[in-house]
Amino acid sequence: MGSTSAHTNEGLGRRDVIKRSAALGLIAVPTMSFLSACASSDSGTDEKVEKGTKSAKNPLGVNETAPLEVVIFNGGFGEQYAIDAEKKYNEAFPKAPKVKHTATEKIQSTLQPRFNGGTPPDLIDNSGAEQMDMGVLVGKKQLLDLTPLLDAPSYDDPAKKVRDTLRPGIVEMGQFDGDPVWIMYYAYTVYGVWYSQTALEKLDAAYPETWDDMLALCAKAKRKGIAGWTYPGKYPYYIPFSLYPFIGKIGGREVLDKIDNLEPNAWKDPAVKAAFEAYYELQQKGYILKGTPGLTHIQSQTEWTKGNALFIPNGSWVENEAAPTTPEDFKMMVGAPSSLDSSDKLPYGTIWASGGEPFVVPAKAKNPEGAMEQLRIMLSEESSKNFTQSVKSLSAFNGGTDGLALSTAMQSGVDVLERAGENVVNPRLQDWYVKLQKEQIGNAGLGEMMAGRATPAETIKKIQAFADAAAKDQSIKHYKHQ
Repeated sequence: MGSTSAHTNEGLGRRDVIKRSAALGLIAVPTMSFLSACASSDSGTDEKVEKGTKSAKNPLGVNETAPLEVVIFNGGFGEQYAIDAEKKYNEAFPKAPKVKHTATEKIQSTLQPRFNGGTPPDLIDNSGAEQMDMGVLVGKKQLLDLTPLLDAPSYDDPAKKVRDTLRPGIVEMGQFDGDPVWIMYYAYTVYGVWYSQTALEKLDAAYPETWDDMLALCAKAKRKGIAGWTYPGKYPYYIPFSLYPFIGKIGGREVLDKIDNLEPNAWKDPAVKAAFEAYYELQQKGYILKGTPGLTHIQSQTEWTKGNALFIPNGSWVENEAAPTTPEDFKMMVGAPSSLDSSDKLPYGTIWASGGEPFVVPAKAKNPEGAMEQLRIMLSEESSKNFTQSVKSLSAFNGGTDGLALSTAMQSGVDVLERAGENVVNPRLQDWYVKLQKEQIGNAGLGEMMAGRATPAETIKKIQAFADAAAKDQSIKHYKHQ
């Protein structure tokens, strides 16, 4: 865990030869609205359903006749896995009405009025482009502490607590400040550089483990009329899915921790500068698919699965989300960030992997026990296997793959995790400060740089200013690595 040598400004190797060029001009980027005011409302009532009687079969004391309402983000994982688990809930509590299920891509705009009115649903899959700001929700005490769920007997083995069945880091990710756990991340996501093994084979190439090899492969692809990279230009906060672990690999996990902690000058670290300049070089040399700044996540993934670009920064949900356009012989795989040079603090194979698909129970949920029981069902081996089979992703349940035939993408994710060992980084910025991560660092910062409208130096200065403003903003709760 971490580095064995001090970080210096000397011996940066490739960093010294990456060229900068002047910005071509800045244009305004539209920003999204995020949950802020809604989390401060005290309207509505705190009426909850009467609790049920606790028993071996009902350890959380669910009211067996009470209704349960669930809202699911209908994105890369779809909604069927949740519907399947809800059927298990109704089988366990046949006297309760059928679970009220809603799926939407617009979580924030759908639920903000209900938070304002004090009538939120019982369980929410808070994900997607309109994800509610969980740092705000936690800071305004709008979420329920899920510790009772974690300390409840697991669905499959009463001798084990739910927390004892989860993958490493899942519980910690749900914590923001101290022991309470506010979020249950249901998926286990591997972030990185996604590619088609078939596409590389056609170029007689292997996945580039060094940045020099990455540039050489992009140049080779360009001569064949294929772009090196694409990304969701309309949602450039996808870029950090490969850029953040690249920064951590170059400068050590402490650089990412300082960024998460909103420490002064964190973005001015030499590792950030080196990583930004490397990515900017992709743009300057014409290795980014033409038109990428105007593409959505679906459009960029489609260009990638069509073979128009070799690499795309993404998370392991991409296999399911891009399935409609993925050829059968695509051989989808994920790679860790390439090594910049021999002075990188962490070895090749360093990867970002963490919980994904965050589920929350609002503090004003009418049936919080039912919501936690629904999560307990979802964290069973049966539901986990169903999730893995149907959406091609690992779950937070530490297992659930025994006896399953894994796709090349899933097997690749398992393989990179095994190779990474302890060298797994977990940036928290996207959990703690959603507006900063998406609107400012993503849209206004990296989006402009990767479109060629701002240099790395200009982008670092801008992002540091955004981070400094967030650090000084007393209207939001601040978090730090413990």
